[in-house]
Amino acid sequence: MLAVLLAHAVATALAPLLVAKWGRRAFYPLALVPLGSLIWVGMNWPSHDRVPTVRIPWVHELSMDISLRFDSLAAIMSVLVLAIGALVLFYCGEYFHHHDGKIEKRLPSFAAELVAFSGSMFGLVVSDNMLVLYIFWETTTVLSFLLVGHYAERATSRRAATQALLVTTFGGLAMLVGIVILGHLSGTYRLSELIASPPGGTAAAIGIALILIGALSKSAIVPMHFWLPGAMAAPTPVSAYLHAAAMVKAGVYLVARMAPGFAETPLWRPMVIGLGLLTMLLAGWRAVREYDLKLILAFGTVSQLGLITVMVGTGGSDMMLAGLAMLCAHAMFKAGLFMVVGIIDHATGTRDIRRLAGLGRQCKPLLIIAACATASMAALPPFFGFVAKEADLETVMHSPALGSAAPWVLTGIVVGSVFTTMYSLRFMWGAFSDKGRPQPSTRVAEMHRPSVTFLAAPAVLGAAGLGFGLWPAGMDSVLDEYADTMPGGSGYHLALWHGLGLPLLLSVVVLAVGTAVFFGRNRLPRTRFAYRPLGNADRMYDAVIRGLDIASVRLTGETQRGSLPATQSVILTTLVVLPIVMLALGARDRPDIALWDSPLQVVVGLLMLAAAIGATVMRNRLAAVLLVGVTGYGCGAIFAFHGAPDLALTQFLVETLILVIFVLVLRILPAEADATNINRHRLPRAALALAVGAAVTTLAVFAMAARTGAGVAELIPDAAYYRGHGNNAVNVLLVDIRAWDTMGEVMVLLVAATGVASLVFRHQRFGTAPRVRTAVGSAAVGQPDIGPIGAYSPAVGDVTWLRGSELRDPRHRSLVLEVATRVIFPLIMVLSAYFFFAGHNTPGGGFAGGLTAGLALVLRYLAGGRYELGETLPLDAGKILGTGLGLSAGTAVASILLGAPALSSAVLQFDVPVLGSVKMVTALFFDLGVYLIVVGLVLDILRSLGARVDTEIAR
Repeated sequence: MLAVLLAHAVATALAPLLVAKWGRRAFYPLALVPLGSLIWVGMNWPSHDRVPTVRIPWVHELSMDISLRFDSLAAIMSVLVLAIGALVLFYCGEYFHHHDGKIEKRLPSFAAELVAFSGSMFGLVVSDNMLVLYIFWETTTVLSFLLVGHYAERATSRRAATQALLVTTFGGLAMLVGIVILGHLSGTYRLSELIASPPGGTAAAIGIALILIGALSKSAIVPMHFWLPGAMAAPTPVSAYLHAAAMVKAGVYLVARMAPGFAETPLWRPMVIGLGLLTMLLAGWRAVREYDLKLILAFGTVSQLGLITVMVGTGGSDMMLAGLAMLCAHAMFKAGLFMVVGIIDHATGTRDIRRLAGLGRQCKPLLIIAACATASMAALPPFFGFVAKEADLETVMHSPALGSAAPWVLTGIVVGSVFTTMYSLRFMWGAFSDKGRPQPSTRVAEMHRPSVTFLAAPAVLGAAGLGFGLWPAGMDSVLDEYADTMPGGSGYHLALWHGLGLPLLLSVVVLAVGTAVFFGRNRLPRTRFAYRPLGNADRMYDAVIRGLDIASVRLTGETQRGSLPATQSVILTTLVVLPIVMLALGARDRPDIALWDSPLQVVVGLLMLAAAIGATVMRNRLAAVLLVGVTGYGCGAIFAFHGAPDLALTQFLVETLILVIFVLVLRILPAEADATNINRHRLPRAALALAVGAAVTTLAVFAMAARTGAGVAELIPDAAYYRGHGNNAVNVLLVDIRAWDTMGEVMVLLVAATGVASLVFRHQRFGTAPRVRTAVGSAAVGQPDIGPIGAYSPAVGDVTWLRGSELRDPRHRSLVLEVATRVIFPLIMVLSAYFFFAGHNTPGGGFAGGLTAGLALVLRYLAGGRYELGETLPLDAGKILGTGLGLSAGTAVASILLGAPALSSAVLQFDVPVLGSVKMVTALFFDLGVYLIVVGLVLDILRSLGARVDTEIAR
């Protein structure tokens, strides 16, 4: 199973390259991937006493182990997914024939997405872990969005793709909540264990209902049926695969998978049977009104998905057998018919039945293929569709699970089958009949005949429908194995002839009534409704989306008024009210409060309090910023008092850098804040500030009191030393134990750097800081902020200590600062390197080292100006950030290759001449990535808020 998934992953990666090189012919070798996987399925077919399984521990704390199980239902679905996937990929080789000479812009990605969908669908049906199943489930959703929206330049395609994504994602999120509920109740997320021992109660019923919402939305069951006809904007291979045999079958598969354990749940049968029958009738009625061949098939697909849902979801061995038979029959004839429509569209340039006449005479092979597939859809003997429909009628009549409701369900299926006969005839008549014309229509007369290769895939599916109709025993032995997992079987078997009986009579009645109504349709004008009785679901969807858009605009207008204080007030009020209310209403332990451990903490706390109060009353912005900095330095001192030198060091470095950034920003603001603004809403702001401080303190106190066992902090030193191979627990925690979290944080740093610089650099995002050699002799010399080279100032003299100072206005130069910078800068960089290399065992690390190097850059900039920044580090900040991210992410791969978990420490030990044995860990490279990201962030900020603002001020 892993080999099948890996093969699809490799093929997905290679598909764009193959299509770019070979064009449409690349689809032929790509079709070998699902075909080869199908061979594996046949060679490893499961039985009662042999069910292949794979168990790979992954994220054990989240129950996210890779658990795959290849039982009979998974095998049945795998055959549909892989066999039809191979045929569809083969079909694509001719479908995109008109692109010869030029490769369609999105054809390489289309090939990759189609192969990836095949692999994702296989992963979905073999997943035994519900959380992993959900991942594959949503992967198919995203891939279907991309495939449906293949013609992105068309508004209809974009709308259809978005509609399918929103509807199925909504159902998927509901399903995820249901999965979590059932997993929590049962204590396991494995489907096999959950079905073997299903939980009960109200919570379980709600969980099952939520899972059904996801399944029914995926299979386009009312009221979420409208997305599938809209998805016909996709290329025909997508419709033949996703919307006939694969994606829409995912929901039906999940219903069939869970029915053995949950069919008796109170909400199960009302949802499955009621919505399934309504879908069959409503979509069948819509299909007989359409003029587009693909829409006729699309609504027919929705109708038959309703029937299949009823059959596999009701419960009982016989109905499960009949439902699986209809599932397979539908996949064969509907995928083949979609391919036929694609051929018609290519040959004639239209799918409108009003423009097609005489096609049957012009292309008899296509007529024969379509007739075979349509006969199976209409349940005509000796095709497999007839076998499946007979099984449906027979098993519904004698189903113990339906009880007294059986006659009503049977009636609904019979009426729905009449619609099936009608739209089957409408399809054949609309596509191939002469329509009373002596000559073919213009589109048909000008058609080009399809090649044998183009006809091969639908011909195989049509022949399969006939073959299994003549030999249903082969299919019966395959499907019966899973059907036997359901209780209440009567020993029913699939057969072409069960003798004279009510099911055969009902089949004759269905065919007769459907045929009579179709050919007498012109005599029944009163049955046509001016308005659809149940409304138009597509327009309802549009109305809901418009309503949500309007509501979101109004809500945004009320809450996001462009006022930063107002936005902060809403956030801080939520921070105060929600946790405190929950704390007051819930259970809580009595806290034990210790205000301080030493008098020094009291002194530092009073200084912080005084600085905080001073910052609130200070009008001068710079003074207020400095006072805020005092609170930050005080926090660092408290860290140091509690024996956390790493945290203290990082706090001091971060606080210093923040002060510099504040000062850079304050240059373009007035020195003092407006007194009117300071006094406005002063009391409410003071009250909110006090409430936030009190709420955070209270929550921290009660959180510490809630601990009942030993804290994880007691385990970290040993874990850092023996697992992370370092003495500095803080650094090992960042680069090993919770390296995934750190990876997320450095990505946030990248986003922050990009955002800040993008706001300042409106036209050109990346680049290096300006350099002296580019300014000398250019227009830059003589600008208001740049004096003549070598200009004299008594405060500076004629000696240049920093290269960039040559182009700086002498009034802004400081000899003391330049000399100090020239001396101190190398020392700071050495300290930065020390923090980096020693951080795994002593205070420091990549973050602290990067901050130290960043402060060194700040010093050079403050002393020498923007040109000195370019002379100090003449590199593009974006390249530094990208290199750092690449190193951090690459460590994950390197750790795996060295036999350690991703982003954990793998030990490298080797001998070096003179130095002897050297031992190092791969986390050092992760730390180097963090170091470079911090340096790149500081450089980016100095370029944007420093050098760029310098230029704006000068202008």
